[in-house]
Amino acid sequence: MNAGEISGDAGVISRSIEAPEVFAAIFDRHFDAVHRYLARRAGRERADDLASQTFVVAFERRASYRLEVSDSRPWLFGIATKLLANDRRSEQRQLESIGRLTGSVHLATAADSMPGSERDLAAALANLVPAQRDVLLLHAWCDLPYEEIADALEIPVGTVRSRLARARASLQGQLAAVATAPLSLPKEREVS
Repeated sequence: MNAGEISGDAGVISRSIEAPEVFAAIFDRHFDAVHRYLARRAGRERADDLASQTFVVAFERRASYRLEVSDSRPWLFGIATKLLANDRRSEQRQLESIGRLTGSVHLATAADSMPGSERDLAAALANLVPAQRDVLLLHAWCDLPYEEIADALEIPVGTVRSRLARARASLQGQLAAVATAPLSLPKEREVS
């Protein structure tokens, strides 16, 4: 099969091996979706860098792209998810180093400024095992079916199904616990 016979993103990527400028079509088609995904996970500021890095990595690895897969979105979301994980690990190591130097450090998070239900959901998502969170968010935010999530994360479809089921059960349990928790209101101060 030559590059002219391959359709969709796979054809573009195949042609970009000989004509690198052709890869711009992949960027144009998918940058917004990748950026939206990363912005929801890491914030707009980090998403700019991570989305750009995603396409740099994709361009560098285009020769190893599986040409039987017409749509490159799962591949790009997989790269983005791995870059996000690496970024978070690096940030965590950096924060731990700072914490050792300065003692206990409380850093404000985006969840601190959210309304209650959004904060509860953000906290529940943060409590998920990272692998479960990745599968859930690729499914919910990127509308990827199980097979494409499996391709993106390089795991079997059965693993996608089990991680998604566990993530859903965990989220439901955490959110149900929050919903049934007694509301604690501050006590009225006595006026003297």
